[in-house]
Amino acid sequence: MMHAADLPDTIPVFPLPGALMLPRARLPLHIFEPRYLAMIEDCLKTKHRLIGMIQPRDTPASEKREGEKRLQAIGCAGRLTGFSETEDGRYMVTLSGISRFRIKEEVQGFTPYRRCLVDWAPFARDLGPTENDPGFKREAFMALLGRYFAKLNLSTDWDNLKGAEIELLINSLSMLCPFSHEDRQALLEAPTLDTRRETLVTLIEFALRGGADEEIMQ
Repeated sequence: MMHAADLPDTIPVFPLPGALMLPRARLPLHIFEPRYLAMIEDCLKTKHRLIGMIQPRDTPASEKREGEKRLQAIGCAGRLTGFSETEDGRYMVTLSGISRFRIKEEVQGFTPYRRCLVDWAPFARDLGPTENDPGFKREAFMALLGRYFAKLNLSTDWDNLKGAEIELLINSLSMLCPFSHEDRQALLEAPTLDTRRETLVTLIEFALRGGADEEIMQ
């Protein structure tokens, strides 16, 4: 487990539209672009091995910095815990979510990838134990999820979902369900697990109401 004192002031950031990582969750990545190959190599040389996953904002071309999109204010850093290299030089990596962060400013430098000065303080609870959600009603939630998966023709291992710990279940669904970039950002910024679950339920209900008049689950 990492502690607040272990977190660096500056981290490399990987702007990836639609990618969502959350504390204590895992995100596999396929790295092939040269600047991000360099980022992984540099990350492996550090003690903390942290990379910040963040979504770019949809901004007019005139507001882009040297052709690069502006970044969302909040992202999530993951520790590089899995690494393998393919025969053609691509990297397959796994990041384990550590803590969310707020960007203070982007650091100008000589690396081909982007780096940011970040503030961890607003998300101190991310470094704590697994969160619980006392208001979670598994039976009603799974019924709602079943309707959602059926509507979208999605398949899953229902036995594993039914037995999953609450935090793992909510965070995994937040990362894997086909939500918009804006919705993923809202899930990331939810301050607690219960507010993330409420946001997730709202998004699922909204998707269901798009094709049928569904009853809202309270």
